[in-house]
Amino acid sequence: MKTLSLLLTMFISPLFFTHTSTIHQFKIQALDSEEIIDFKAFKGKKVLIVNVASKCGYTSQYADLEKLYQTYKDKLVVVGLPCNQFMGQEPGSEKEIAQFCSSSYGVTFPMTTKIEVKGKDQHEIYQWLTQKELNEKGDFKVKWNFNKFLIDETGHLLEYFPSKVKPLDDAIVKYLK
Repeated sequence: MKTLSLLLTMFISPLFFTHTSTIHQFKIQALDSEEIIDFKAFKGKKVLIVNVASKCGYTSQYADLEKLYQTYKDKLVVVGLPCNQFMGQEPGSEKEIAQFCSSSYGVTFPMTTKIEVKGKDQHEIYQWLTQKELNEKGDFKVKWNFNKFLIDETGHLLEYFPSKVKPLDDAIVKYLK
């Protein structure tokens, strides 16, 4: 009987009870706030996760991120994660970042506390986004600010886009039509 139980556990259970991790398992503190962003709240919507910076050549993408968010907010959430790991292009305090995003680009989409997107202190969200063994999609390197990760409605990684792919590019928008 023990042998049968062991065989069932080893060979049959994984077929029926596989557990895939999703973005919905994560929570992170909101920018300049005590609020917590719980990714479970985004179930049923696509999520575009972007590492952002205020003093980057791609910073103007904030405008298109906001437009994308406003246009598709019934089915998409954009989440900005400030990071200062690329030539110190996000040096401000969280209050300064929030003020800059609001006054310069009218950002209303959720923004998180400043995080690390690579290296030994890489935030767990970015560990999941960049490692195939966790996201089951692929291994990705965040090489600069404004890299984008599109998550599907069930919390699985759908696609990765480098910085040069603009938020309103058809490569992204085609997933929202």
